[in-house]
Amino acid sequence: MPRQRRRPGTGEPGPEPGGGTLAFVESPVQLLNVLEWAHTQQAAQVTVVVLAPYDPMTRGQLRRMAELAREEGHTVRWEEARGGASAPLRTIGGLTPLLRRAGRVVIGDPFSRYVQLLLTLTRARDLVVVDDGTATMEFIAQLARGERLVRWHRHGSGRGVRDLLFAPFSATARRRLTPPPEGGRRAVGVFSSMPVEPPPGVRVTANEFAWTRGRFGPPRLTRAADIVGTSLVETGVVDTERYLKAVAALARAHGATRYFAHRREHTDKLHRLATETGLEVVRPDLPLELIARRGPIGALILSFPSTVVHTLPLALLGTGVRVAVCDVDPAWLTSNASPRAQGFLDGVTGTARDVQRLPPGQGV
Repeated sequence: MPRQRRRPGTGEPGPEPGGGTLAFVESPVQLLNVLEWAHTQQAAQVTVVVLAPYDPMTRGQLRRMAELAREEGHTVRWEEARGGASAPLRTIGGLTPLLRRAGRVVIGDPFSRYVQLLLTLTRARDLVVVDDGTATMEFIAQLARGERLVRWHRHGSGRGVRDLLFAPFSATARRRLTPPPEGGRRAVGVFSSMPVEPPPGVRVTANEFAWTRGRFGPPRLTRAADIVGTSLVETGVVDTERYLKAVAALARAHGATRYFAHRREHTDKLHRLATETGLEVVRPDLPLELIARRGPIGALILSFPSTVVHTLPLALLGTGVRVAVCDVDPAWLTSNASPRAQGFLDGVTGTARDVQRLPPGQGV
């Protein structure tokens, strides 16, 4: 018998909407959170569309997550959405019938131009945004302020030629993601482990990583600490030299032996890091929440401001693992960093629950 979802605000299961549920993901974390959402809502037979990126590590993790999704009974459709000049038109053309029929659409990245374009084609009356990490916090804040959807780390006005050409589609997507007046026939929801304050009309369901805890672990703990890498250098926010020095200082201060690389970290940077710090660099084949839950994992996990300072305490609940976050000193920021970068990073750290906060001095 197909699993049923629970109606928001009730403990009773309800039927799938007419046309079923269609989910769009572009990263392993987004797909993980679609699985968490489906588990929480008891949603049966979600059709997950993977809009495949270029990055080999991301693609590898997505393929592993796709296997887990199929094991859970969901349908996964892999789209080479960026495979050449004709790929977008071919992908959109192939997905249009699914979009027209879907009663509910679940998305992992409301900032994605691809997703924004697809949202203009759907008739679904139920839209759900699942976590794409800490970007969810910025999405909710921009939605509440009625602003254009722009990633927090982007520098500049965002009004280049491509932005101007895409502006009508972006505006339409933002309207679709804005809750209608009370009594409207469209619903907008957010499924998140982040501390968010949604605007009126947006329903929020807490992501407690119940599927992850039930599916994996508990892990075996090691005596040494582990460090979680970030892509703050790759996104142009933090200076490379400052970052390498900060990682080395954390490793010395806390006896760390392993460094779990972010999927976007450049190979040359990771080579330098291993050479200069002596840390073993690990490239996970799944999101870190699953890697940590399977173990072995350090009894202390160290991170800079990132998604994991919010998600790991939930995924590792009851295991005895401690999570600590090292603040980013303003002096570490590059000249190209967005003016919003420091405030956003401080907010990520300051709102994290059940974590130890380390001063920047421990990372230089």
